[in-house]
Amino acid sequence: MNQKQAALKAMSEWLADERELGRKPAQIACAGEFDRHGLHYYIFQYKKFLPDSWMLGVCGGYEGDSLENCGHVFSRMEPYDPKTAEEKAAEMVDMIREYWMQQAGQADGRGTDEPQSAGPFAGFVLLDSAEWDPHQILADLREDWGVQVASQERGKSGGDSLVWEVDGCMMAASLMPSPVPNREAEEAAQGNYLWPQAEETAASHKAHLVLAVLGKDQPALLVGQLFVMLCCACLKLKNARGLYVNGTVYQPGFYLESAAMMKEGNLPLFNMVNFGLYRSEKGISGYTYGMTAYGKDEIEVLDSTHTPEEVRNFLFDVSYFILAQNAVLRDGETIGFTKEQKFSITRSEGVSLDGETLKIQF
Repeated sequence: MNQKQAALKAMSEWLADERELGRKPAQIACAGEFDRHGLHYYIFQYKKFLPDSWMLGVCGGYEGDSLENCGHVFSRMEPYDPKTAEEKAAEMVDMIREYWMQQAGQADGRGTDEPQSAGPFAGFVLLDSAEWDPHQILADLREDWGVQVASQERGKSGGDSLVWEVDGCMMAASLMPSPVPNREAEEAAQGNYLWPQAEETAASHKAHLVLAVLGKDQPALLVGQLFVMLCCACLKLKNARGLYVNGTVYQPGFYLESAAMMKEGNLPLFNMVNFGLYRSEKGISGYTYGMTAYGKDEIEVLDSTHTPEEVRNFLFDVSYFILAQNAVLRDGETIGFTKEQKFSITRSEGVSLDGETLKIQF
């Protein structure tokens, strides 16, 4: 028996299962082959009964000349169209692969649909004077984002702190009448390549707001987006000059514009994750800063021959995919956004960041 015959046998047996066709197909034939994620796949067209129309199935993946597939055998019982068969088969492979990645992720607490442990979500709004208007913050949360505060209470500092309850989460803000200690904001601002005045602005701030959003039993994405909303409301204060979060200092206008994606149902990824770039000896390197708050690994691209913009956009696309799909990337796998792309993934000690990171060869 050769590999194609083994695939046909496996496809027929899968279809015969009582949860699928419930019987072996009356007619089945191999209609093509393709490679994906380093494995080989076979496309099948089949009929439950001879008068029926052809339907599409896929079986694989096979390593080399092996007769054992990795379990990617599936059909959505959709009509077979030779023009789209390979594309549809590849979609099914990716769907099955993602399902098993999520199932495997349940063993280590990642890649599940259960609420993830979120955070920490905290940051500092840089102010040019030691004053704030908490009532204006609440009004902007309500008017801009539809956030209704369930309850609120003042802190023990005589009005310099407030705690709000929203959607099972706790929002907190405290005014500190002094700059962020140890020049942390100034040093973080040096990495903002999109805002030339970031370091100068950070060095001139006179006070700051400490912001935090906590949601012990809430999904990470919900808590993270509430944090973005709180930051936006505080950045609209007349004396706000910048936001220190995700290892950098954001320009207020950029942060507010990026957050508008939420109103269209998209993730405000530029607010949630900082994409750092730097020139290395062999090319352009980049990294994410903020993925760990969502229970995901930070990502690095090292010594790429692509342009800085291409590296940033690639990191953006991968990060968005991971967070939007709650996906888990693992050491030894590959990732790509076209049929031709196949970028290897390695998990190892971080180069630009502490702890282990995912290195994607882009």
